Amino acid sequence: MKLFSIGKLKRKMLGPEEASPLLAKPEKFEHSEDNSRGLSSRWLTWGGVLRFVIYWLVVVFVIQHFTGWASKVVDAVVGLPKDPRKAAKRILAKAPVIDGHIDLPILVRGLYANNASAFDLNGELPQHVDIPRLKQGQVGGFFWSAYAACPDWIGHDDGPDFLNSTWRVRDTLEQIDISKILIEKYSDTFQLALTTHDIYHAIRHGKIASMIGIEGAHQLGNSIAVLRQIFTLGARYVTLTHTCHNAFADSCGTLPSKWGGLSPLGYSLINEMNRIGMLVDLSHTSDDTARQALKHSKAPVIWSHSSARAVHTHERNVPDDILSMVGIGENKTDAVVMVNFAPDFVADPGEATVQAVADHIEHIAKVAGKKHVGLGSDFDGIPSTPTGLEDVSKYPELIAELLVRNWTRSDIEGLTNKNLLRVMKGAENVAHKLQKQGVEPAYEYYDKRTDLGRRQEL
Repeated sequence: MKLFSIGKLKRKMLGPEEASPLLAKPEKFEHSEDNSRGLSSRWLTWGGVLRFVIYWLVVVFVIQHFTGWASKVVDAVVGLPKDPRKAAKRILAKAPVIDGHIDLPILVRGLYANNASAFDLNGELPQHVDIPRLKQGQVGGFFWSAYAACPDWIGHDDGPDFLNSTWRVRDTLEQIDISKILIEKYSDTFQLALTTHDIYHAIRHGKIASMIGIEGAHQLGNSIAVLRQIFTLGARYVTLTHTCHNAFADSCGTLPSKWGGLSPLGYSLINEMNRIGMLVDLSHTSDDTARQALKHSKAPVIWSHSSARAVHTHERNVPDDILSMVGIGENKTDAVVMVNFAPDFVADPGEATVQAVADHIEHIAKVAGKKHVGLGSDFDGIPSTPTGLEDVSKYPELIAELLVRNWTRSDIEGLTNKNLLRVMKGAENVAHKLQKQGVEPAYEYYDKRTDLGRRQEL
């Protein structure tokens, strides 16, 4: 087919006298009014080409950088696959799981003495986590738990006032060290993430965002100064207690209460965590500690690996009266409760299944709201797993179960990462505000220490 120019077509229809002079080709170039019109026409033509090129560059940019949004539009029009497993994988491709608590570092300590050359994460590790299974489970990030057991777990006695040396700070630093070594060694898979921006960047570039959490304030050596240094080394949450009381707070363990919740130093610790942007983690804490921390914290908080007590009775799980304190609005504190997969916390012996874990998720969503629930598996830190959630490759099975229960794509995206990211961003914003206001570091220290002089009055 022959293509005609607009000018030729118009001249053919109107005749040479009636055709627009802007479409007529000048015989030669002269500095005349008519030639100026011809020159303007050329510039208009090139301007059209330029606009066309810019338009398509913008289209390509949008396609490259907002494919997730485009996918959602397609899903809204066409719908997700009817098969819940296929639908789960589709959702996770754009909203991968960020797990609040994985104990890979303590596994490496226990089995390989923190020797990163003694095993290959690209191979199959003996418990629940390795790189092939992380990719199969569509994991976008997780908190590496830098864990050092309570002193009595390893035969140490830190004394009634927690003053006896127990090497907990040393062991914590070693856990941070091996986590960062592994993140760097397998940098084609992992990327250290210190901010929400880092997490988005890692996921966008196909990496697994790697954050570090400290599982117990007994690992701080009774010192708020140690908190600051651990933050500098990359930690982004501290669990206020493990299964032992410490100088800052009471644990949910079976021991009689020592502080009635938070100690005076515990309130100062939370103030400093808010100031620097360290997330307050309430897993393992006593109910009184959790209630007081929720009321006192200026920033959103997390439960990195806890489930719902109303579904299964366990002191580690969160009761409904505390869940009801969680929310956005007056007399509420923004938070995310990241559900633990440990069978003992999920169901009676032999009854822990992927469906039972989904029950915990649904209950927390019912009481606190779907914007306040996440996933904190405790993989590599638990001796057994629920049926259907045997390792990190099985997250899609849990998402499929929730889809069967009529959870929407938006609900799932909140569960897998957006709820946590909102809370993290909230803590970052509070820290920025407090630092901009010039709030000074917390200088309080544990008053039972004998190695420091008394505070000098000016």
